[in-house]
Amino acid sequence: MTTRRSFLQKTSLAAVAAFLSPSVITSALALPAKVSKIGIGLFTLREQLTADVKETIAHVAKIGYNQVETYYGYPGKYEVKGFWGLEAKDFNTLLKDNNLTCPSGHYNTTEFLSTGDEKILKSHIEVANSVGQKYFVIPALPTDIRTNGTLDDYKRMAARFNIAGELCKKAGLKLAYHNHNFEFKDQGNGITGYDILLKETDAKLVGFELDIFWAVNAGLNPVDMFKKNPGRYKMFHVKDMDKQDKAVFAEVGSGRIDFKSIFAESKMAGLDYIFTEQDLIKKDPYESITESYNYVKNNLI
Repeated sequence: MTTRRSFLQKTSLAAVAAFLSPSVITSALALPAKVSKIGIGLFTLREQLTADVKETIAHVAKIGYNQVETYYGYPGKYEVKGFWGLEAKDFNTLLKDNNLTCPSGHYNTTEFLSTGDEKILKSHIEVANSVGQKYFVIPALPTDIRTNGTLDDYKRMAARFNIAGELCKKAGLKLAYHNHNFEFKDQGNGITGYDILLKETDAKLVGFELDIFWAVNAGLNPVDMFKKNPGRYKMFHVKDMDKQDKAVFAEVGSGRIDFKSIFAESKMAGLDYIFTEQDLIKKDPYESITESYNYVKNNLI
């Protein structure tokens, strides 16, 4: 039943819409991003952190970032004790002093995924709790699966994700998996390893951190991914792709990825947090992350 009041409301909205361009109307109807804070994946600044963690964190905060995502337990060139030489309590203090929080961290889970041994996994879960993180992220699969993984291998990984998810839940954390592009390889009959990870993990225990660059690099449309598995994508790595070369990283907003359409469906995705990230930078790093921050702030949230 149309009342006088509802009729007036409808006609008033129609009158306003008549003066708006189609682009403005579309923008107004788009779902807003759930998130309001902008984070950065600290892997972007791994050289700077190794050189001077305190100065790097202070610079990140000065730019305007609200949150950081750590990486921990990685072997190789950037391996250092604790959080770039700081114990967890000192790293917490550093974040607090700069008005930053740390809701997510990437951890080296190769031993657990390869053998099922939970010792290192459990120690890393303790570390995640010690810095107040909400999400414990598996950053990648073991090298042999990255290069030659079969569907059976992915089923085994999914089973171990569920185990890790249970351990995280008991510790008050949530588990998430961060993709690259290898998971999207067709394993036959149109089925990918990523399909298996989504299908055979418990949605109550395992979420996904969507690296937008790598998904687009593999030929996927993130919005289609959200429609197929709504609510599973708890975090985004907001990483742009060069307009000429899809293998080259770019500052957010300067490349070919349509972030506005992706963020418009962020509620369907299930989004909790976003982190800008850039694996390789060709200009001054702080200039680069400032450019990415400004684009996200002014255009996406």
